[in-house]
Amino acid sequence: MYCYQCEETLNGTACTKNGVCGKKADVADLQDDLIYVLKSIAFYNSKARANGLNDTKTDEFILDGLFATVTNTNFSKADIERYINEGFVIKDGIKKKLMDAKVINEKSGSSFPRWIKEKLLGASPNAGEDIPVMAKVTPQTLASIDTGVLATENEDIRSLRELLIYGLKGMAAYAHHANILGYKDENIIAFIEKALLATMDDEMGVDELVPLVLECGSVGVTTLALLDKANTTTYGNPEPTAVNIGVRGNPGILISGHDLRDLEQLLEQTRGTGVDVYTHGEMLPANSYPAFKEYDNFVGNYGGSWWKQKEEFEKFNGPILMTTNCIVPPKDTYIDRIYTTGVVGFDGVTHINASEDGGKDFSAIIEQAKTCKAPEQLEEGTIMGGFAHVSALSVADKIVDAVKAGHIKKFVVMAGCDGRHKERSYYTDFAEALPQDSVILTAGCAKYRYNKLALGDIGGIPRVIDAGQCNDCYSLVVIAQKLAEAFGLEDINDLPVVYNIAWYEQKAVLVLLALLSLGVKNIMLGPTLPAFVSPNVLNVLVDNFNIRPNSTVEEDLKVLL
Repeated sequence: MYCYQCEETLNGTACTKNGVCGKKADVADLQDDLIYVLKSIAFYNSKARANGLNDTKTDEFILDGLFATVTNTNFSKADIERYINEGFVIKDGIKKKLMDAKVINEKSGSSFPRWIKEKLLGASPNAGEDIPVMAKVTPQTLASIDTGVLATENEDIRSLRELLIYGLKGMAAYAHHANILGYKDENIIAFIEKALLATMDDEMGVDELVPLVLECGSVGVTTLALLDKANTTTYGNPEPTAVNIGVRGNPGILISGHDLRDLEQLLEQTRGTGVDVYTHGEMLPANSYPAFKEYDNFVGNYGGSWWKQKEEFEKFNGPILMTTNCIVPPKDTYIDRIYTTGVVGFDGVTHINASEDGGKDFSAIIEQAKTCKAPEQLEEGTIMGGFAHVSALSVADKIVDAVKAGHIKKFVVMAGCDGRHKERSYYTDFAEALPQDSVILTAGCAKYRYNKLALGDIGGIPRVIDAGQCNDCYSLVVIAQKLAEAFGLEDINDLPVVYNIAWYEQKAVLVLLALLSLGVKNIMLGPTLPAFVSPNVLNVLVDNFNIRPNSTVEEDLKVLL
């Protein structure tokens, strides 16, 4: 095991025995194997795509396989083994299809095929090239191959390859959610395949990999826009909403994660049962979508960020549905009340599968909820949400006027992830220390560090404008671009907008790459810099984008303001 894909990796270096997240070493090794198998699928499927022989099920498998390896998503050894076994079946099926169509013929060589290099350069692939070792992998030979991070010996090449792969994991997660709602873009999958193959080409150096990493960010913007369209077309544009954080006296079901389709089905199936539904963690923004407000048993949000779930799930009393990443290894006292679905997995909990049409039967959760006590109240009152780009831009004139009048001096983007380490109290302290003429723009679970503070408003404009989930960082980009237009600025960096971003896992990596691809500079990133970024690669980011780490609240306020 050598895993350093998240911010909390052991000692800021790497987890080598077991993951800080709770992932066991054997599962981590299997996830490395899965990524390798996905690369072999990409070899054949990119060829199939170029010849009109690919299929949507393979595309979905690539997305789900990548998503399953995101931090805090799937801890189940059996699940990852199933992904690997299914991957071999898929790979062999594509290979047979290509050979039957006489698109490829297998040779004995093991060089990296010229047609892949041509594909990476944008040219049409040619048939008849050698099949590399990576694509020849079988269940029998996989165990003898070093699929881990350290298989790439050059530190800088390793750093860029991992940065690219982690960006792809985030991209896959967001594309997965859009796909579930029927919104697909084949160009996204095609890029994922191209990038996976690039990480196997030993002739690609730093000069070739850096542009590819930025291209990942650009395709990431496309992916975020696609998911935004999927969510808002299906459920309406989020509206400014005072979200209840108290409880009622009925038994309840708590839903956590990001998947809005799961929430929709749960709400529909609990209608009229006497069971209430509460959101947790990143599902909080769902309270602002018009479609979900129609359910009178949709109560509000319970608790805070993902890392507090051991305490909060204990007190909720009812069953909990984990729809995406963010699961923490559950305590024995409530493991019988945890359910997983989608790509989430944890041994010892009940998993709910989808039918062929995507439908899910949540009756087991509902029946268990009826036997449970009502949730214990943690807090009371409301918190504001629902300021995605449509809502925020509907009052753009008011915002522009406030800036011109000097009432708002700075917009501070404090988006991203929360985490359990105590140094993340920095973000609470930073928010409290901001001058009264500054407004926080946020999205993602990082907001739980300050969204319940009494920061007030500026002429009716809340000082915390919450755009939604981590994928709704796209809304913050749209807001910034529209403000630049309103002020007649060509460069987004000339806006009175500064960035103090918190990261934790791979979806945040994609969001960061998306910002860089748009030319955003002077980003402050913390609470620590990624362990997978080598000193030389960091220098490239500093030289080109002036990325800098967090310091103290006092020093960072001086720099940003």
